[in-house]
Amino acid sequence: MVALSAGKNLDLFLDQIKNHQPEAVALADKNLLPQLKERLDTVSKNGTLFNPPEVFGGAEGLDIIAGWDHADLVVTGIVGCAGLLPTLSAIRAGKDIALANKETLIAAGPVVLPELKKSGSRLLPADSEHSAIFQCLQGTPWAENARLSTGIPTPGLTGIILTASGGAFRDWAAEDLSKATVADATSHPNWSMGRKITVDSATLMNKGLEVIEAHYLFGIDYDQIDIVIHPQSIIHSMIELNDSSVLAQLGWPDMKLPILYCLSWPSRIETPWRKLNLPEISKLTFNSPDTDKYPCMELAFAAGKAGGTMPAVLNASNEEAVAQFLEEKIHFLEIPKLIEFVCDLHRNNLIKSPSLSDVLEVDKWARLAVQDKIKKGL
Repeated sequence: MVALSAGKNLDLFLDQIKNHQPEAVALADKNLLPQLKERLDTVSKNGTLFNPPEVFGGAEGLDIIAGWDHADLVVTGIVGCAGLLPTLSAIRAGKDIALANKETLIAAGPVVLPELKKSGSRLLPADSEHSAIFQCLQGTPWAENARLSTGIPTPGLTGIILTASGGAFRDWAAEDLSKATVADATSHPNWSMGRKITVDSATLMNKGLEVIEAHYLFGIDYDQIDIVIHPQSIIHSMIELNDSSVLAQLGWPDMKLPILYCLSWPSRIETPWRKLNLPEISKLTFNSPDTDKYPCMELAFAAGKAGGTMPAVLNASNEEAVAQFLEEKIHFLEIPKLIEFVCDLHRNNLIKSPSLSDVLEVDKWARLAVQDKIKKGL
C-alpha cells in the first residue's frame, strides 16, 4: 500500500496509516489537515510511524494520490460523483483501476471510455454484481482485448442477469411504502453498506445504476440485461451465453471477495474465510421485480437508453433526492418523483456526446433542480 486517502475519519485513517506505512496520504476535508499533521508528528516521534508520509488535502490532494507514481492499481471507493475526478486522474496516469465507484461510468461513460483507450488502463469491477459477471466471463472464450478494455462487445455473451436482494422493503406491500421512514430504508436485510447505498437498494436504483454500468463495462445492449430479485443474496449475478448456458458466481453476501479478486486478478488467493454451505442455505429463490414498487429501476433503464448526459442527470438527481430524504426533508416515495421530474426537464437539453465539463455542468444543474423543485413544492 503506497498511498491512502480518506474523507474526514481521522481515527480510522491514522490506524490505517500506522498499519500500512504509505508514502503519501490525502484528506478530502482540508480543514482537518493541521490536526492530521499534528497527530502524524506525534506517532512518528513515538516510533509507530517509521517514515512520515507526504500529506495532501482537498480535491487536488485526492487527484495526486490517485495518480501516485509508485501505485500500479488504484482502488476507487469514493461514493457518488465525487469519485469521478480522482478516478479520471488515475486513468490518465495509466493506473489500473479496481472500480468500486459506480458513478464514474454511469455519469461519465462517454468520457471515461476514450480515456481508458488512450492510457491503456484496465478497469476491474469491485462491485459484487459486476465482479460476478467478470468472474463468470473468465470461463468463456473472451478475447484478450475485450477482457481488458471497457465497452468492447463480448464474444458469445447474449445476456446478463443482475441479482437484487430487494432491499429494506423487499417484503413490504407497495401500498405500505407511504409509511416508510429513514430508519426503515437504511436497514438492509443482507448487506452492511453506507446509508446512501442502502437507500438506493431500497428504491432499487442501485440495480438500475448497475445496469448502466454493466452496459459500459461489458459492451452489452440494455435489452440484454435483466434484473431478478434474489432474497438470499448468494448468487451475485449471472451471464447467458450463445449456446444457452447460464453461468453464476456464488458466495456469502460479503464485499471482501470481489475486492480481493480485483487486487489479485488474474490469480486467486487462498483465504481462511467461511466456505459456502449449500445445505445450510437450503434454497435459492428468484422473483421478477415489481415495477410499481420500484419505479427507479425503469427510470434508470430509460436514462441509459437515452444516453449522453441523461445518466449523469439521473445519477445526480438521485444523489440529491436521497440526501434530502436522509435529512427527512422529503418522503421516501418522493425520491423517484423528483428524479423523473428532473430527467424530463433535461430531455430537450440532452447532449449526446458530452465532454467532461458537460458532465460536471449537468451534474451541478440536476442537484440544483432537485433543490428548487422541493422549495417550490412537489
